[in-house]
Amino acid sequence: RPTFKERTRQTPQNLRLEPMASDRKDQTSQMRSNVEPGTRIRQQKKKVLLMGKSGAGKSSMRSIIFSNHVARDVRRLQATIDVDKKRVKFLGNLVLDIWDCGGQDAFTESYLTPAQRPYMFSDVGVLIYVFDIESSDFSAQDTPANTDRDLQIYGAVIKALAEFSPRARIFVMIHKMDVVKMEERESVLDSKSFEIVRRSGIFKRNVGIYGTSIWDETLYRAWGSIVNSLIPNLDVIEDGLKDLRIATEAEEIVLFEQNTFLTITRIGSQIGDHNPNRDRFEKISHVIKTFKHSLGSVHDYFAALVAGSNGDQDIHGI
Repeated sequence: RPTFKERTRQTPQNLRLEPMASDRKDQTSQMRSNVEPGTRIRQQKKKVLLMGKSGAGKSSMRSIIFSNHVARDVRRLQATIDVDKKRVKFLGNLVLDIWDCGGQDAFTESYLTPAQRPYMFSDVGVLIYVFDIESSDFSAQDTPANTDRDLQIYGAVIKALAEFSPRARIFVMIHKMDVVKMEERESVLDSKSFEIVRRSGIFKRNVGIYGTSIWDETLYRAWGSIVNSLIPNLDVIEDGLKDLRIATEAEEIVLFEQNTFLTITRIGSQIGDHNPNRDRFEKISHVIKTFKHSLGSVHDYFAALVAGSNGDQDIHGI
């Protein structure tokens, strides 16, 4: 079988940057060997519940990550009514069915009724629960004498999820952390994380907790970690990137998802692994998304300019 360098000399139509079978894990190699050439890979669907109190910022972060909005634009978004469903594709065969659940008390109570619980919480792959650090119901200390309502609802959601989807993954975002003083953020995050883990039931050993804000790269770090945990056969992708890094003698290779610019994975050399800028990938995602949005604004400006001067001239090539 040709080596990696020999394969890279093939024509672009035949080029396949796949790792050698001897370098893959046994289980992955067997799976790939059983797939006939030209076979269509079956889509893997994941039901994702996006839950939290009304006004916590659920729809805002979803719009920034999946709809190319920038932070200053999401203020115009209306509150979600009941459940807003959106289907998103990643890397071809991973499909996320995102259920953005309205957080008004009436909707939350309906989700937890005996009639609705099986519908809402069955077959869930991921629960993303968003807490608003500005909420008076969340900012108070959770004690027996002062029960935090936001945490109480979270606990009820966890119980329902444990009943109908005990293998689901749990991610919690403590959102709007930009309003907390920089020197206090770590202690606030640690304090709230302790309370959240205490109410996470059977999931408490594996719950991922992130402090986030729509105004910086923390939102991309959190969502990137979520997507990374869901990518099927990630080891196959990483093995291919390792071969590519060696062939190109690159210090580091980073794989971004093309629509959201979320970081899928990275492969680095010893030099790349010692890069002191640990949040560089999330910053790149943030910059690229903002730049992409600005290009759309420029296109709209030229479209209006040309339409005003030349009638209905088509400028899609701009």
